[in-house]
Parts: sequence; C-alpha cells; structure tokens
Amino acid sequence: MTKSPIKSLCVYCGSRAGDDSIYAETAKKLGESLAETGTRLVYGGGKLGLMGITAGTVRDLGGDVFGVIPKFLVSVEGVLEGVDHIEVDSMHERKMRMFEESDAFCVLPGGIGTLEEIIELLSWVRLDLHRKPLILCNVKGYWDPLVKLLHHVVDEGFAAKELKEDLIVVSSPEEVMPAACERMLCARA
Repeated sequence: MTKSPIKSLCVYCGSRAGDDSIYAETAKKLGESLAETGTRLVYGGGKLGLMGITAGTVRDLGGDVFGVIPKFLVSVEGVLEGVDHIEVDSMHERKMRMFEESDAFCVLPGGIGTLEEIIELLSWVRLDLHRKPLILCNVKGYWDPLVKLLHHVVDEGFAAKELKEDLIVVSSPEEVMPAACERMLCARA
C-alpha cells in the first residue's frame, strides 16, 4: 500500500450510473485507488449509482468509507451496508460535514446535485474559505461544458483569472490521487 498525504478524499458523483459503462468503470477504479493508498472515502452515503459503486469498491477492498446522508434520502437512495455513515437533517448539514471530514475533493460525472456541490466549493475557494485540492475527473469529456463555462465567466470579467487554476482537471481516475497530492504538497510549500 502506498500511503498518501491525503487522509480523506470526498467524492461527489451521481446517484445514477449514467448510460455509458465508462462512468461505472471510473467509479470502480477510483475506489480501487483509494483502498490501495489507504485514503478514506467521504461520500454522500447512498448505495445507488456512482456513489454506491465507488463506496462499495472501497469497502470490498478493505478500505475506509464514511457516508453522510440526509434522513429524507435514506428511503430514496438507501444506505450502503458495511460502511460507517451518519444521518443528518439537511443537505446543508450533509455538505458541511463532508467538507469538514475531507482533505481534498474529487468530482466524477453526476447530475445537478454534483454540479451544485463543485460550484459551491469553487465559490468557497474564491472567498478564501478553503484551499483544499479540487479535482475534476473529466472522463470522456463529461465536464467539458463546465470547464468552458468557467473560462467564459473569467473571460467576461466576472471572476478572477485564478478561478481557471482552482479546479484541477484530469481525464482518468488514475490521475486523481497524484493530482490531489501534488496540489496539497504545493499548497504547503
């Protein structure tokens, strides 16, 4: 096992698996990487979609998983068996707890909730509320429209040019942990 300077990685991703099997493969490979490096997965607590695949893979390989799920979603998404989790009262509480439990963040493909989570984290970086690494796993170019939009926001003068550097874009799950570790080590220097 290769130890990582990142003890906990929060993964934001879909509660659906998407239509292309590459998304599920990506979630599984990221889970394998986390288990291999001894990095705890912090995630949204559900058992469905890419969330369930990532967490289930980490769990099945003997890794550490911590889920945070709002009570109202337990009946919708279910809770993955055999992992540590807590139930909270609201989405806001869920996001804050996930943030507090994590050293870095990775975004896999997902829907509107995933999009909202990464935008909020980027906003917090711009407000100097945190400097934790933000990794966008842009498998199959899934997040290309978001990256283009963020560049447009900067190019039109609505955000500082540093916004383009706040989000580290990688194209495969194998690149996530090295990119997060590099950003964390650079931030400490």
